[in-house]
Amino acid sequence: MVPWAGSVVLASQLLPPPLRPALPATLALDSPSALSWTAMKSTRRALFVLALLFPSVLAPLAAKDSPKKYLLYVGTYTEKDSKGIYAFRYDAASGELTPAGLAAETTNPSFLAVDPSHRFLYAVNEVSKYNDAASGAVSAFAIDPPRGKLTLLNQLPSRGADPCYVSLDKTGKYVLVANYAGGSAAVFPVLQDGRLGDSSAFIQLVGSSVNHERQAGPHAHWIETTADNRFVVIADLGADQLHVYRFDPVHGALGENDPGFAALDRGAGPRHVAFHPNGKAAYVVNELNSTVTSFSYDPRRGAFSPLHTVSTLQPNFSGKNSTAEIHVHPNGKFLYVSNRGDDSITVFALDPAHGTLMTVDRVSSQGKTPRNFEIDPTGTRLFVANQATGNIVVFAIDAKTGKLTPTGQVLQVPAPVCLKFVPVD
Repeated sequence: MVPWAGSVVLASQLLPPPLRPALPATLALDSPSALSWTAMKSTRRALFVLALLFPSVLAPLAAKDSPKKYLLYVGTYTEKDSKGIYAFRYDAASGELTPAGLAAETTNPSFLAVDPSHRFLYAVNEVSKYNDAASGAVSAFAIDPPRGKLTLLNQLPSRGADPCYVSLDKTGKYVLVANYAGGSAAVFPVLQDGRLGDSSAFIQLVGSSVNHERQAGPHAHWIETTADNRFVVIADLGADQLHVYRFDPVHGALGENDPGFAALDRGAGPRHVAFHPNGKAAYVVNELNSTVTSFSYDPRRGAFSPLHTVSTLQPNFSGKNSTAEIHVHPNGKFLYVSNRGDDSITVFALDPAHGTLMTVDRVSSQGKTPRNFEIDPTGTRLFVANQATGNIVVFAIDAKTGKLTPTGQVLQVPAPVCLKFVPVD
């Protein structure tokens, strides 16, 4: 008998009868005495071995303990009918969605971020002037899960005009903001009560590119830390670059890195970045030329190396289009991109080992100007925010092909531009 067979048998007996696996013949015990005391005394070891050999058996138990109910927060533009951030209740098991109304009244909360503890939500207020200064704002809210309401904690200038993206570092101790028109980025510490402290770091980008209308100067459009929290990456639409800085998670400081940037094709207009779950590949959606560029990523150096660029559009498309959002499916097999103009979602199959992308589907967004979209926490549905038509359309995701099918569920929200899920159970 193999030396760890006793651990496997013990672990299998810890499961309820319907989930007990049939053991391979090579692990069958010759006699009860074969189950040694050494194996029996280590329940933790036994479960570990079972997890390695029978992951599909333990999956139902893990799924049973995972959250099933969520709040879906919607950031909007408030120039016309919207008043701020809206909320819906979402039952991931049944797919049921229930309106929870206006969660917080605030100006142009165009992008949202939720802290790792799910207690606080942060929003950029995408305006050119705040308190008579050439700056937008960033707002901190406390989340009230029972009601879905958001309570404003404080609001600070973002240190640049038209902030368009907000995220948190992996510890949840710092908020990062990209200022589009200002061409800058700032870092803010999160205080113990969720409020934002004075900025701990500020970067003013420089540079331009070939599109004189959209790239006369730098335009920070995305900012996040890498998975290991060692680097901060900024997508600069104006200069066709990804800027890379070293991140100090103790002081919230940004420092120079070598290499300090990765270049995109001239006139591409990098907008957002999505990392592959393996941490070794990244994908950049380029707004101005409607393409996606895949990169290999070296986490030791914070270095990006371009591999492959593909169009998000059909070969015969002749209209105007700009891309918006990009996400990798949690299973790492598929990539999704939104097209504004073509008003579609393009689905790619991924080969992260070689950096290649293959188009497998392109579906109507069921509205106009699909801005942000979000894959639900279970990975089974994709929610698309159509800004111009004021609706959020829900699609089912085929786990084998990645293709999208409308579920028939449509939410009505004025000018939706950002979606974020928050677990509530």
